[in-house]
Amino acid sequence: MNIAFHVDTRFCSGCKSCQLACKDQNNLPVGQLWRRVYEISSGEWVSRGKAWLHNVIAYNLSISCNHCTKCICEEVCPAEAYRRDENGVVWIDPNRCMGCQYCAMACPYNAPQFNPLTGRMGKCDFCRDRLENGLDPVCVQACPMRVISWGDRNELEKKFGPDAQLFPLPPKELTDPSLLVHPHPNALKTNASFEELANPEEV
Repeated sequence: MNIAFHVDTRFCSGCKSCQLACKDQNNLPVGQLWRRVYEISSGEWVSRGKAWLHNVIAYNLSISCNHCTKCICEEVCPAEAYRRDENGVVWIDPNRCMGCQYCAMACPYNAPQFNPLTGRMGKCDFCRDRLENGLDPVCVQACPMRVISWGDRNELEKKFGPDAQLFPLPPKELTDPSLLVHPHPNALKTNASFEELANPEEV
């Protein structure tokens, strides 16, 4: 079994309940976010005769560590602090981590983050302690729109269909992330002139 997250961007309201629940669950200091909600926007106003029309679109995308099959952060860690459980969950052994931040520099998702209070790296561990007690990850439980779900990766693919490649995620081939994203209808539009991150100061 290889577990994965599934995120349905069609119904994400951008409330950031998942982000706050993760921060509270892991007692993260200011500036630390193991789950982040990206606000994606695109489009512009266009002059059509005497009228101004727009093709503006917007949607939200919640991501954390994706517990990749090709785990670049694990490959570059000189302390061999990264561990992988049988179910595919990737976590950091705090007793081995020396806080060098090599993993943070290598990860294309910005998942590992340096905690100045502990001098160690930290990231989403899929709420391993909650899974062991039969509970959902806290981000899944906190989402009022039930946008985030989790389960066996193969079963999720059968249930929800193939994964979508959305901005600002890097190419999937780079790390083979255990993340499936259902695209928002706006993300499938092709008439937008640009696509950008609307909340870079938050993520």
